[in-house]
Amino acid sequence: MRDITGCVAMISGANRGIGEAIAAALHADGWALSLGARDVASLEASAAGYRTDVAGDGDATGRADRGPAVTLHRYDATDPEAAERWTAETIAAHGRIDCLVNNAGVAHPDDFEELTESTLDEMWEVNAKGPFRMLRATLDHLRGSGEGRIVNVISMSGKRVRGTFAPGYAMSKHAAMALHHSVRHLTFPDGIRCTAVCPGYVQTDMTADFGVDPSIMIQADDLAQALATILRLPNTASVAELLVTTEPETIA
Repeated sequence: MRDITGCVAMISGANRGIGEAIAAALHADGWALSLGARDVASLEASAAGYRTDVAGDGDATGRADRGPAVTLHRYDATDPEAAERWTAETIAAHGRIDCLVNNAGVAHPDDFEELTESTLDEMWEVNAKGPFRMLRATLDHLRGSGEGRIVNVISMSGKRVRGTFAPGYAMSKHAAMALHHSVRHLTFPDGIRCTAVCPGYVQTDMTADFGVDPSIMIQADDLAQALATILRLPNTASVAELLVTTEPETIA
């Protein structure tokens, strides 16, 4: 396992669900964190247990006794300027970027006949264009790391389409998967390793209204622990996709 002491990870959508669990797991593992979310108040609440620094304007104040630095930033995936702004704030506060976790996402479980163009546009903006913008903004810094890491939290809906459930969501997640593999091949010679995390149903507030029995859902903390282990692997052990399900799957 590689030493990640001093490494900095950016995590979008870190205020709840999978993103919140990933942030807690990586901080416990020794990563410094730059956390982004649209709702900064909920981000502050989610990071309260381990937060050491506060920054949204590149001006951080720290308490070294509580572990690696954590800075909080407003990030809205629908804002075309947000990726560049958050990246600049992260460099100002931390001086480097070693890992990008594209976790922010939105899901609308509308079937084909209910799906509107405005709903489709929102999922495309957040789930596909958001990661694209973040990758463009951070790529040079990740290359400079020598052992940069990119994690794209996608979904099993980026691997297959199950029945008629949420076609717009699956469209956006398939696009995110195409982006993932394109960047994975592009950046491999630079020492960057990319992992797509593709879970089935995870027990979060996003899936609470999906009508699925919570007892069969993946726990966000378990998913985060698996990812933390992957991020400690050396460049010679790259995991391109992490598929996590609670039931047998037919994957196209």
